[in-house]
Amino acid sequence: MCGINGIVSVNALNFDAINEMNNKIIHRGPDDDGVFVDANDDFSVTMGMRRLSIIDLSNGKQPMYSEDKNVIIVFNGEIYNYKILKANLEADSINFKTNSDTEVILRMYLAYGTESFSQIDGMYAFSIYDKRTNKIYIARDFFGEKPLYYTQLNGSIIWSSELKSIKSQLNRLPQISRKGLELYFALTYIPAPYTIYDGILKLEPNNFIEYCISEKEISIHRIHKQDSSKVNYNGTFDNAKKETELLIQESVQSRSISDVPIGTFLSGGVDSSIISHCLAKDVEQKINTFSIGFEKKSFDETDKSRVVAKLINSNHHEFIVNEKSVFSNIDDILENFDEPFADASALPTFLVSQKTSQHVKVALTGDGGDEVFGGYNKYHINGINKTYTKFIPEGGHTLFKKIGASLLKTKDDNRGIKFKIKKTLDAIDYNNKFYWNIISLGFNEREMVQLFVNSPSNIFEYYNKHLNLKKTDTLRDLRLIDKHISLEGDMLVKVDRTSMLSSLECRAPFLNKKIWDFSNTLPDNFLIHKGAKKYILKEAFKDVFPKNFLESSKQGFGVPVGDWLRASLKDELIGYIDKEYVLKQDLFNYDYIARVVKNHVLGIEDSTFKVWTYYCFQKWYRKNY
Repeated sequence: MCGINGIVSVNALNFDAINEMNNKIIHRGPDDDGVFVDANDDFSVTMGMRRLSIIDLSNGKQPMYSEDKNVIIVFNGEIYNYKILKANLEADSINFKTNSDTEVILRMYLAYGTESFSQIDGMYAFSIYDKRTNKIYIARDFFGEKPLYYTQLNGSIIWSSELKSIKSQLNRLPQISRKGLELYFALTYIPAPYTIYDGILKLEPNNFIEYCISEKEISIHRIHKQDSSKVNYNGTFDNAKKETELLIQESVQSRSISDVPIGTFLSGGVDSSIISHCLAKDVEQKINTFSIGFEKKSFDETDKSRVVAKLINSNHHEFIVNEKSVFSNIDDILENFDEPFADASALPTFLVSQKTSQHVKVALTGDGGDEVFGGYNKYHINGINKTYTKFIPEGGHTLFKKIGASLLKTKDDNRGIKFKIKKTLDAIDYNNKFYWNIISLGFNEREMVQLFVNSPSNIFEYYNKHLNLKKTDTLRDLRLIDKHISLEGDMLVKVDRTSMLSSLECRAPFLNKKIWDFSNTLPDNFLIHKGAKKYILKEAFKDVFPKNFLESSKQGFGVPVGDWLRASLKDELIGYIDKEYVLKQDLFNYDYIARVVKNHVLGIEDSTFKVWTYYCFQKWYRKNY
């Protein structure tokens, strides 16, 4: 695990530029660094990396070169099937100098070119410079577990694992991207390919860039081209259940390969409990498990994690989050995202990563279980929207919303039944926008018109076209949206940045292409059965846990930021609605945003998600502009 950087420029480059980029991401790889610089009369190429040593601690130094020095690679991530790939290459009389997965990628490319990328099972971002063709290849993994940013300007291309490295090489800060801004205030994060900056993009998952140096041209290609959703499973439910258990156990096994200590995040929910069980089953010694609790009892679920820890006989570590521990780190946490990011669960995720890194260097997580096996309430609610709009005329719905606006109003950060009903009513749509509304955790389409000085565009148009979604009818459609948007843009960003800030590597066994492809072949009622979410996953492992344990409700990894915005963060928040300050930005309608913030602070109407989204944006803006 590490971070990578690179520049191709028509100007002469030296070690200073790449070293500066490396130094910006030293937290991603404190164990080692490396740089490569090559220049001629026409162009310069420089690549660098920071390394967190996990596999082949003594021999995995990067950049890594082919024997003739004509092909060079820098790599961030882990390749879980590298031993299998290496054995296949050795069978073809290809020799290796190290036991590192980096060399496997290099030798695969030398043998098979870019076609080799589709054989890799892992989380990664890597760049390869091939002097023979004067081309750069930059690749990102299937789910987008590892980040990759890039920009083209003045005949150059710059790429990096984090925005901060790219920004260090710019003469001036780019303008705010209108599309990035709109996506952020709708979703509370910015999914690929957009960023908050004009001209800087994220490489989308399952893609690689081919950059022709002589022509200064980028082309982007998919790595895995086959669509697994067009295949249907023909076996019985019992057979599918057994295959589910086997696939997950195998994935945990492959993702636990490490030359350093490993543990798991254990929240007590379905996904992390299953992953912790599988790891404990796979190894002989006791495993380390880590969980985090909260002083506010409605947010605390440490009792569930203790049940699992006792069951699997782990060395369990439990940490309690309080306001003081959050506030002492909040600036560093939010700043490290490099662009506005308002998933408040990033705060406890950093704290559990920080504590975990004091004991192990690698942690398995339950991330991706909901997307892969259909675990979100919103999947079930999508069916409610279909039924509701079939029988309730649009005029009747408008009346219900007016009545509900006062009856369902809440005054504090309590995400109970009133909050959920209001969220659903607000999302109901008669024009196939329901799912886009339900995933918009910040401001909905109507509210965005009131929020911005300039009316927003069709916010999700790119994704509808890119994913070829004429309608969002099926469970596969919804899970595909989540894979490309909320998983890539929110969940994986949160875990990568917060864990890397603590120099901890996190791995997600559910994010295995083989498991994703398998779940896409299953009928919907294997995933959600009579309202029971993640049905096949729970059935596959229910005998391992106490009766009904996997059926118990899960709060989620939330924190009471709504309360904090009324108390400890209030003064700073109020400063962000100073009239002169807001009008000078020329982004927001002052009267609207001031009313939303004041009503929240005064306890008139809780708007935790909206106000936290605004707060995080302004905190980022003040730091950067």
